[in-house]
Amino acid sequence: MAADSTAKNATALQFIEEMTRNADAVQQRVLAEILAQNSETEYLKGFDLGGATDRETFKSKIPMMTYEDIQPLIQRIANGDRSPILSARPISEFLTSSGTSAGERKLMPSIKEEWDRRQLLYSLLMPVMDQYVKGLDKGKALYFYFIKAETKTPSGLLARPVLTSYYKSDLFKNRPHDPFNVYTSPNEAILCEDNSQSMYAQMLCGLYDRLQVLRVGAVFASGLSRAISFLRLNWKQLSHDIRTGSVNPKFTDPPLRECLARIMRPDPELADFITRECEKDTWEGIVTRIWPNVKYLDVIVTGAMAQYIPTLDYYSGGLPKACTMYASSECYFGLNLKPMCDPSEVSYTIMPNMGYFEFLPIGGGDLVELAAVEVGEEYEIVVTTYSGLCRYRVGDILRVTGFHNSAPQFRFVRRKNVLLSVDSDKTDEAELQVAVEKASKILTKMSVVEYTSYAETKTVPGHYVIYWELMRGGAPEEGVVERCCLAMEEELNAVYRQGRAADGSIGALEIRLVRSGTFEELMDYALSKGASINQYKVPRCVTSAPILELLDARVVSSHFSPEAPRWSPERRF
Repeated sequence: MAADSTAKNATALQFIEEMTRNADAVQQRVLAEILAQNSETEYLKGFDLGGATDRETFKSKIPMMTYEDIQPLIQRIANGDRSPILSARPISEFLTSSGTSAGERKLMPSIKEEWDRRQLLYSLLMPVMDQYVKGLDKGKALYFYFIKAETKTPSGLLARPVLTSYYKSDLFKNRPHDPFNVYTSPNEAILCEDNSQSMYAQMLCGLYDRLQVLRVGAVFASGLSRAISFLRLNWKQLSHDIRTGSVNPKFTDPPLRECLARIMRPDPELADFITRECEKDTWEGIVTRIWPNVKYLDVIVTGAMAQYIPTLDYYSGGLPKACTMYASSECYFGLNLKPMCDPSEVSYTIMPNMGYFEFLPIGGGDLVELAAVEVGEEYEIVVTTYSGLCRYRVGDILRVTGFHNSAPQFRFVRRKNVLLSVDSDKTDEAELQVAVEKASKILTKMSVVEYTSYAETKTVPGHYVIYWELMRGGAPEEGVVERCCLAMEEELNAVYRQGRAADGSIGALEIRLVRSGTFEELMDYALSKGASINQYKVPRCVTSAPILELLDARVVSSHFSPEAPRWSPERRF
């Protein structure tokens, strides 16, 4: 078994070397394959390629696209048009992007063959990790994985997040045994549609297997923070259930109940241990206290997730945080070849076989090919995929940090235009402005003079904080600002509203009213730090500790949304 794993890992590492040594040649081959495969599609025929599959013809004739450009074509596919519109292969499902269009998730076309490419990238992760952390095939992984609500288009095609699609696929459910990927969570727990039942079951199984757990993780850092908070709130009930070995009545999902009935056993010693640890005055290092053999946390802590690093450091005693891969609904891009590096040093090596990649310089200029990017420069990534996206602007801003052989390595900088994010939600400045305008109409005899915002992640779950300065006058009537909170949430996008109403991954929006003159003081502070009075604009989102201290010192009252906003898995088609 060990020899098989060693040989398998060596083959995977050799594949990475081959792909990255010949990045440009691989890219030209991928582009030719995509153009040949989709040559008869309505979209490509509209540009008169004449059957050409070379890079120069492609660059001279095909423009960049945004989601708005292809939304009418997406709509036709969703409504049942089975002609080859974007892809010559049948669209098998839509993957919903957390980027939004008019408040709804974007629908990314996907074909069945894409899962082979995604699975290939997944298969490279542990061979890379095995170079840095040995013995991971001798234990288990406690990963908190969840499915999200899915819907169907008018034609019956499923529309769902990419990871929900993966967890529900035969590739995941019927995966062969791999000693490097043994999870404490049974499939029944991951596939339970009730997130609270799923979380409870996954935590329960992780506690039973606590001495075998070698790594703890979730997709995003916010998810792991939420899991620890769940343990903090529910450890007494978990300890009781472990002590008695009985399935809690809260489990109403039949497959999950049956699964837990097979797993659970009375273990008073474990129950006593959990009680002793969780009753202590401090929860610092709770992860390593309960799971003493954990070697690292497997979570994304780049981009907006970096704000959770102090929280995870506190709970884990500073365990390394591994960011292993870079992927989106549009395309899977690459992996981190040094997964145990510090979060501030995370760089992803783009795998040139996953799609055709170009890069739009942030400072202006023409699209640049994968192998021609320059170290230190920032670019927006543009993808062409087998599923039919052509020169599609993903919206991710990346900085080139170096090369592995001839394949560039990138640091994720940010999502283009994203202002606020505490989980998978992404709210931009224009959307926040509309929400503020809508909510402020509820106010009578006063108005919002200025506002800014902040993503509060010290609370679990994280939530949006909006600072409002009102026109001088009396205080708003009781309950009015709370209604403004809800009105703002109702205006935010479907991803945000799902996180609030269904997933519990986002907390109630908070409006903090600040005293008159606060934003004048904010400007004075900025000017004292060298800002130009002619160019100064109120920042619509703040992260600086001194500015947050200034704002919070001037808060006169705090108000929360009284209920979750309306949300339904059904979308408007």
